[in-house]
Amino acid sequence: QVHLEESGGGLVQSGGSLGLSCAASGSMFNINVMGWYRAAPGKQRELVATITTSSTTDYANSVKGRFTISRDNAKDTVYLQMNSLKPEDTAVYYCNVEIVTDTTKYIYWGRGTQVTVSS
Repeated sequence: QVHLEESGGGLVQSGGSLGLSCAASGSMFNINVMGWYRAAPGKQRELVATITTSSTTDYANSVKGRFTISRDNAKDTVYLQMNSLKPEDTAVYYCNVEIVTDTTKYIYWGRGTQVTVSS
């Protein structure tokens, strides 16, 4: 089965930067869209950014211009560079991948990594 492992979370002051990475292992099929989602304390999980195999990106308005998503297809890895962090960015960040087989598609989630931005 597919396993996603996130890394790079931590504590940072407002205005600082963090870089997240997520490596997918165990996939025997094509990985399509990869992305990052987050769940702030007491709130529903929401989209942060996604990236296609052709590197087309989509960002939530709240992070546009501050965050950059990228991927390395050879390594099955997706990255999220977060700059100019704000306290409202505090959340658990989850890696997401869509894997397509001959018959169907599957959605996989990482366990999440905590990002805390202090004032």
